[in-house]
Amino acid sequence: MNQLINAPRLSVVIPMYKEQDNVTPMLEGVHKGLAGYAGEWELIVVDDGSTDDTGPRLVREAAKFGSHVRVLRFARNHGQTAAMQAGIDAARGEIIATLDGDLQNDPADIPRLVDEMLKRDLDLIQGKRMNRQDAVVSRKLPSKIANRLIARITGVNLSDYGCSLKVYRARVIKKVRLYGEMHRFIPVWAAMVTSPHRIAEMPVAHYARQFGASKYGISRTFRVILDLLTVFFFMRFQARPGHFFGSIGLALGFVGGSLMSWLLFVKFGLGEPIGGRPMLMATILLLVFSMQFITTGIVAEMLARIFYKDMPRVALIDEATDDGTPLGWADAAAPATVVMQLPKEVSLKV
Repeated sequence: MNQLINAPRLSVVIPMYKEQDNVTPMLEGVHKGLAGYAGEWELIVVDDGSTDDTGPRLVREAAKFGSHVRVLRFARNHGQTAAMQAGIDAARGEIIATLDGDLQNDPADIPRLVDEMLKRDLDLIQGKRMNRQDAVVSRKLPSKIANRLIARITGVNLSDYGCSLKVYRARVIKKVRLYGEMHRFIPVWAAMVTSPHRIAEMPVAHYARQFGASKYGISRTFRVILDLLTVFFFMRFQARPGHFFGSIGLALGFVGGSLMSWLLFVKFGLGEPIGGRPMLMATILLLVFSMQFITTGIVAEMLARIFYKDMPRVALIDEATDDGTPLGWADAAAPATVVMQLPKEVSLKV
């Protein structure tokens, strides 16, 4: 196999769940879209515990294309985020692209995104769906609300977080650990590893779903709000949780202390009874809540110190000279282990 150096090695990761009718056209579409890619590439498809014929059909169809197509199968459904993380962990390319398996994204856009990322020296470039072919109420409206909330709160100004077509540098995305339903926040998590200025978006094509049923709906908007609170906390207070809880505790304590001072003045200055006033009970509750938040912040700080103390140390590499010289040491989270059986002999598509 000839070694091509015109383009970096590329890994395409596609999670699928109950998409049996999309298996064959998806595999064909990826090969057609990447036919002109000037480099080695592989396709990793993760079956997220589908109960239909998606998994067996993936295995059968993948064998027709070659060992550069790798199929990972979950024993049960773990969610899109876990499937995407498993695919990223298994990827061996310098560049990793992700997209959905519902045929609404066009694999032919991947080479354009890769070229744009390399041209602009980015670490992540995300697709921005043009002429989106989705229902207004069930898909477009929730997505629009979620995109504005995420951009406003996180400061990572992208207009289409919901587009699964993204291209990353492997050295960046492999430092991000995804869990829960955090796949929609990948650019935000990546911004905690690299600079937000190295994250951008680019218009891509979008098509109407032909087979299967959508797994998205307006109910996901509420889950996005809850996940967004988690993202906000980790972005601002991951290394200093005491500031988060302590600030709330001090605010409640200030209000409670002010009300207690007023009640003491009423009691001893004006000589009026305060025992039957609702304000007394509210003031006591505020002071108790204040102490609870402050002590929670202290405990959280202790746990954070233990967490960062036990984290493994990794070498920082001088990427400007690319000579592998360690410049220093920094703390980094240990990678999670994804247990699965991979083929012993695999190759990249040229």
